[in-house]
Amino acid sequence: MSVLLVGFAEDHFNDAQKEAIREAAGGFELFYSLDKADIEVRLDEIEVAVGGFPRDLLLKAPDLRWFQQWGAGADWLMEHPEIAEKDFTLTNVSGIHAVPISEHILAYLLAFARGFPKALRDQGANIWRKEPQPYFELAGKTMLLLGTGAIGARTAGLAQAFGMRVVGVRRNPDKEVEHIGEMVALTDLPQVLPGADFVVLTLPLTKDTYHLIGEAELRALKGTAILVNIGRGGLVDEPALVRALQEGWLAGVGLDVFETEPLPENSPLWGMDNVIITPHTSGDTPHYDERALEVFLENLRRYQSNEPLTHVVDKRLGY
Repeated sequence: MSVLLVGFAEDHFNDAQKEAIREAAGGFELFYSLDKADIEVRLDEIEVAVGGFPRDLLLKAPDLRWFQQWGAGADWLMEHPEIAEKDFTLTNVSGIHAVPISEHILAYLLAFARGFPKALRDQGANIWRKEPQPYFELAGKTMLLLGTGAIGARTAGLAQAFGMRVVGVRRNPDKEVEHIGEMVALTDLPQVLPGADFVVLTLPLTKDTYHLIGEAELRALKGTAILVNIGRGGLVDEPALVRALQEGWLAGVGLDVFETEPLPENSPLWGMDNVIITPHTSGDTPHYDERALEVFLENLRRYQSNEPLTHVVDKRLGY
């Protein structure tokens, strides 16, 4: 009997979720484990895997046909190109983060708009600062949205509800996305950056998007612009961003992702008043497992029925 590796501790799921997995996995032996040594012992039997799977063992699993990762980003393949050439289907759970991440993005923007970073610092120092502040309103502003998938689409809906104009940037600008008033190609980025009040990055990290925002792009922004990155740290040239913030090329940034994580203690970003840092938590939600499990169970049903899987990752492109 082929083995379905469930790369989680057995107590990770509640009883109802484990029963749903058991019912969907008819014909497979379920093997719950996060232990590399235990997985290696049964490597020759694993046909399907979900959750945790040691990267070096992926190459050595001779009968692996499908791996369902529990996250969305597949940029780890850039460091393991040999895995991209291995003959198995990789699927992710892209789209399940749309609600928490879109709310996280708006939280950054609202915090800057209402001066919360300064207010919280004053609160910690017992300072009542009743004097004019550089507050602004979201209504009437232009959001430049780089990445118009599920996260981008929901972010656009929230932005529109706040009265913002949304310009989307994607490879194929001919595809319309609800709530996005104008769509432009990635090659048009230099032309649209100067008009943006907010630049929001929700793109995956690939060879083509690495350091998409560098010195030239940062210099193109107006001094009142705010940059938000919840995609991947490598989308932004971090040293150029530090210089941009120090020299006032833009007003502020909200960062949930960084080129090196955890963000090193000596990073200048920590001490900047115009930076909001969150530790890669924008996708966190109490509903994560139930949404990810829904994707997996539907794909497991499809796999068992020889139907095309959803959320398939092009391993060579990385998304």
